[in-house]
Amino acid sequence: MLRYTIQRMGLGFLICLVAMTVLFSVVFVIPGDPAAIALGPRATPEMKELLRQRMGLDQPLFMQLFYFISKSLTGDLGVDVWSGRPISTIVGEALGFTLALIAAGLGWAVLFGVPLGYLSAVRRGSLFDRISGVLSIAMIAIPAFVVAIYSLLTFAVWLRWLPALGAGEPGNFSDQLVHLVLPAFAIGLGWVGYLSRLVRASVLEVLAENHVRTARAFGMPERIVVTQYVLRSAILPVITLLGLAIGSMLSNAVFAEIVFNRPGVGKLAFDAAMARNYPIVMGTTLVTVTLFIFANILADLLVATVDPRVRSRL
Repeated sequence: MLRYTIQRMGLGFLICLVAMTVLFSVVFVIPGDPAAIALGPRATPEMKELLRQRMGLDQPLFMQLFYFISKSLTGDLGVDVWSGRPISTIVGEALGFTLALIAAGLGWAVLFGVPLGYLSAVRRGSLFDRISGVLSIAMIAIPAFVVAIYSLLTFAVWLRWLPALGAGEPGNFSDQLVHLVLPAFAIGLGWVGYLSRLVRASVLEVLAENHVRTARAFGMPERIVVTQYVLRSAILPVITLLGLAIGSMLSNAVFAEIVFNRPGVGKLAFDAAMARNYPIVMGTTLVTVTLFIFANILADLLVATVDPRVRSRL
């Protein structure tokens, strides 16, 4: 298990290095001078050159890439040229809002998607199974930004049941929780459909295996069969998928944070990209990539912990 963990962490580290190189290359092939765009048309050449020096754009690209990777590995993402604050602090303040949004979206998706898939499997071919199948496909097909816009119009503007914008009053947990409902619903709806379809297929596959038939033939209670044999095996693909779900929700959180004017890493990256604030863009992207890689590594380790067959192959 330790060797497997080291292998996964080493692979994650290499992926981070590749991601940082690609990120740096993509940002700097965008046409236009970021200093000129940030300062506006009235800026003098001296002002532009001074800002370029502060952003490190006067160095060769190879040196810029080297400094970016070496500092990022130590947790130093640089300093924002406008506010003078460390970028790690700025991203860290926004990251809490995004993590809360992802946890809420993923939590309600699992809470509804897993039981829906299981009930569809045990009632295969019934009216409930057909209706849940249609609803699941519809949930998957609707983009997250469409769900965000229409949920905002329906529940916040027309019905006025929930607040429309912001993240709630600081220090007021109940108010922050209420402001979290609509964004979490927007990013989690599609994954209710994904999880229900995956759980249904996985449960049907496990129910057809010989050890489940044998347990039932020996008169083992259905509750024991379901909890000890069916769900334990059927839940393994779900754990793997949750690592990918976090990455998808990170991208969908950008739309939710913009639509609901909610602070977070996605909105911070969007605002920084519009202002051509490259250090903030690279810092936010690097943090989200690292979070996505860590989530997938954690999912792999959980699967190896739960499934003895995976441990036997380590």
